[in-house]
Amino acid sequence: MKLNLNQTQINRCRARAKTIADTIQTFIDQSTTVSVERTILRFLSIDGVNPLDVPYVNVITDHIIAEADLSLGVAHYLSLAIEDTGLTPQEIAQAIDQKQLSLKPYQTKTHPNHSLLYPTIEEQLNRVNKQRRIREKTLAENPKKSTPELYVIVATGNIYEDIEQALSAAHKGADIIAVIRTTGQSLLDFVPYGPTTEGFGGTMATQENFKLMRQALDDFTTSHQRYIKLVNYASGLCMPEIAAIGALERLDMMLNDSLYGIIFRDINMQRTFIDQYFSRLISAYAGITINTGEDNYLTTSDAYEHAHTVLASQFINEQFAKNALMEERFMGLGHAYEIDPNLENSFLYELAQAELSKAIFPNAPLKYMPPTKHMTGDIFKGLIQNALFNIVAVTSHQSIHLLGMLTEAIHTPFMSDRALAIDNATYIAKAFKDFSHEISYRPDGIIMNRANDVLHQAETLLKTIQEEGLFTTLEKGRFAGISRKLNAGKGLDGVFKKAPSYENPVMTRLIERLKEGNHED
Repeated sequence: MKLNLNQTQINRCRARAKTIADTIQTFIDQSTTVSVERTILRFLSIDGVNPLDVPYVNVITDHIIAEADLSLGVAHYLSLAIEDTGLTPQEIAQAIDQKQLSLKPYQTKTHPNHSLLYPTIEEQLNRVNKQRRIREKTLAENPKKSTPELYVIVATGNIYEDIEQALSAAHKGADIIAVIRTTGQSLLDFVPYGPTTEGFGGTMATQENFKLMRQALDDFTTSHQRYIKLVNYASGLCMPEIAAIGALERLDMMLNDSLYGIIFRDINMQRTFIDQYFSRLISAYAGITINTGEDNYLTTSDAYEHAHTVLASQFINEQFAKNALMEERFMGLGHAYEIDPNLENSFLYELAQAELSKAIFPNAPLKYMPPTKHMTGDIFKGLIQNALFNIVAVTSHQSIHLLGMLTEAIHTPFMSDRALAIDNATYIAKAFKDFSHEISYRPDGIIMNRANDVLHQAETLLKTIQEEGLFTTLEKGRFAGISRKLNAGKGLDGVFKKAPSYENPVMTRLIERLKEGNHED
């Protein structure tokens, strides 16, 4: 109402985005990937690595690709192998690794008994459900904030040092801790194993690292009666696998975008769309809030000229999430304060964009990112830029407020930098708490005109994408000015068209449970 937006136009945008997402969904439904298949194996309780540190889930998929046909799905081979040998999935993986068993003979067999897999799958899904109930119960027992939740990052490379820094931030007032993933992990086609103490620009995302950080934050919650949310990254070549281990270890948020990996990591678009669907089904069931990556568009494109690409992408990401049966309250759609500070009235344009996102997606926990592109290393100016960003976050009622660091563009933040960022945001959250209720925007003013103009441009772009198709749009580089090809990029060799008899029993049960509307064991 503040922006006097045209609801009919918003509805048209959603309808166009739905057509775009549904067209891609047709392709998704016909396809699988090595990472989807490895995720199924993880839900069959296959864990650990061989003596060469190759995960056993990779041992199985690599074996099937080399000796048989993965398009039949791992469930086909495991069902037949269990029935034939009496071994557990873990024992089958180890036997394959030791060259004591081959799955090749099962390629030509038909009518696998998938019911043999369901007890283990149900056990794992019940474990995820238990973690979800723990989160919901704990959150219900803790006070709910009326101002944005303060989100900070740790990125030492050493999980034990990350824990110390995370606890320091929690003591200072942070609500959400994100463990930045080590540089390049998104391009690894396997998930590393065990606790890690070395990393460049971040820490390895492993199940054990998730478990260690979750326990440390739970201990803080017990002693301070304040639940601290944990974030990691499900993007990259192992998107559904990391979503699965995040669900099992009770992460609260996962960075999970349908376009980011394609545009900024050159991961094949077919691979990404297939993987994001399964990973979002897992997150939807686990009650994990996804974070999308629209903020990154504005690090390569001008934030004033290309603001509409952010909104168009938010509409598309929303529809992909809905296709994965995700509730709106878990759709952490992204945007950012990345406008050139030298632009006259830049604050008003940023406020218009933030208000626009909140007005169009009122039930989504929007993730608002701080200035990075125009941070120069002048820490005093940087502190002011972050203060303006914080004012917009509070005024427009953002949900997930990633704090800006005054030392952005200089080094990985020190604990003192993070403390100053929390102080800045806390002060502004208190000083501006009810500011938005005391103001309105001029009908013919900059804010209202800007918001409506961005909406109009977004609809125009969505119409173009609907007409040409999302694959073609990405090839033409309409997002972030970066072109990617349908049959290029990393991970393409891990994409398979499903055989007519293909089944994914984990996906089947996830969809059934989500449609039932409950998560009872």
